[in-house]
Amino acid sequence: MWALWLAALVIISTTHWVYRWRNPKCNGKLPPGSMGLPLLGETLQFFSPNTTSDIPPFIKGRMERYGPIFRTNLVGRPVVISTDPDLNYFIFQQEGKLFQSWYPDTFTEIFGRQNVGSLHGFLYKYLKNMVLNLFGPESLKKMLPEVEHAACRRLQQWSFQDSVELKEATASMIFDLAAKKLISYDPDKSSENLRVSFVAFIQGLISFPLDIPGTAYHKCLQGRKRAMKMLKNMLQERRAKPRRQQSDFFDYVLEELQKEGTVLTEAIALDLMFVLLFASFETTSLALTAAIKFLSDHPLALKQLEEEHEAIIKQREDPNSGVTWKEYKSMAFTFQVVRLANIVPGIFRKALGEINYKGYTIPAGWAIMVCPPAVHLNPAKYQDPLAFNPWRWVGMELNGASKHFMAFGGGMRFCVGTEFTKVQMAVFLHCLVTKHRWRVIKGGNIIRTPGLQYPNGFHIQIMEKELQKDEIKHTST
Repeated sequence: MWALWLAALVIISTTHWVYRWRNPKCNGKLPPGSMGLPLLGETLQFFSPNTTSDIPPFIKGRMERYGPIFRTNLVGRPVVISTDPDLNYFIFQQEGKLFQSWYPDTFTEIFGRQNVGSLHGFLYKYLKNMVLNLFGPESLKKMLPEVEHAACRRLQQWSFQDSVELKEATASMIFDLAAKKLISYDPDKSSENLRVSFVAFIQGLISFPLDIPGTAYHKCLQGRKRAMKMLKNMLQERRAKPRRQQSDFFDYVLEELQKEGTVLTEAIALDLMFVLLFASFETTSLALTAAIKFLSDHPLALKQLEEEHEAIIKQREDPNSGVTWKEYKSMAFTFQVVRLANIVPGIFRKALGEINYKGYTIPAGWAIMVCPPAVHLNPAKYQDPLAFNPWRWVGMELNGASKHFMAFGGGMRFCVGTEFTKVQMAVFLHCLVTKHRWRVIKGGNIIRTPGLQYPNGFHIQIMEKELQKDEIKHTST
């Protein structure tokens, strides 16, 4: 008898719990959607790999079923997903008032609990100003020759190889330059390879959060541990042997740490260095690879890009002089080309209080995921949005964020590294199309999990343009 009562109690409790899971408490009307399975939610569907360049199937299917604003549950957390341009814009404009930056616990485990994305208010603004000291326009003007030298040198090296895997090659190039500016890291002189740790980190960054040996997520956490250990050792070495003059961002961070009454701690400083090293190269190399793949398939766009950069050289007094800041800012078509890659699958925020919007209520504490690809690939805004069409941006503002373009976020958290990314891509393309040509060898297929990957790489052969002339002469004889 007692066993029957106990079984009944378990069944009733479980049924009630499942009901509450699927029907969360709300003072108003929740956005439509499904909370998925208890504990798991719809996490498995969200991380399911796909090969489309369109809006991710997880998002697109639910948009068709529920509309532009819907609810789900990811990694045990209730989430409202927004593909609505007006709501997205509202979220970014209300940063620190109605919403604040938030990422799942799995992300904070990866990037550190004191990472800049998880900080708010004065401390976030303080770190943002520190980063602008390195990646702001005035610093980038001075950095421009180094960026160009690095691009030209690597392209020259690659031209002697039969095949180059572009994503890996550009990631290595950008990482080495960023690591030099941040921590004076030289891979040829270091006893440890810092980028190896970041490669392991990246492979599990957007993966199912299962911390078991052998999983991508576990390898990601191990990569972070190794990288953080190296950064901590470097920090201790600098403290033991301080430099007379500031030569990199690490020196600047050390100065801030030693100031009386500073709000900066060693933990925050190390997490900041880690995030900057990652952010400086990974998304940029993905976007560069995507841009060159698109250009390979669209000769008219490539021709106009070449004409823009050849015109820049023709207008110089000395054709061999380096790219100037004025020339960089004049690369209008180049900026239209690099604007077309959809790299970031989602931007997360958290509701600080109960939010009422278009008849829906978002409860306090719920997460909100803004989905940039759904905005960028909206057929109601962009005709044939999946087509590579740089000309669609003609006459439009290309520097900031808007309701219909948010690759770099928006509002007060607009990415401070945006200009650095654009400099890297524009200068690399300048060096590539003015001095070299290329042909595709193999690869280029993508997979999203939901982050962008090239499972088989994108392999190309790079040749100097002078060699092309020699080949023509040789053929004619």
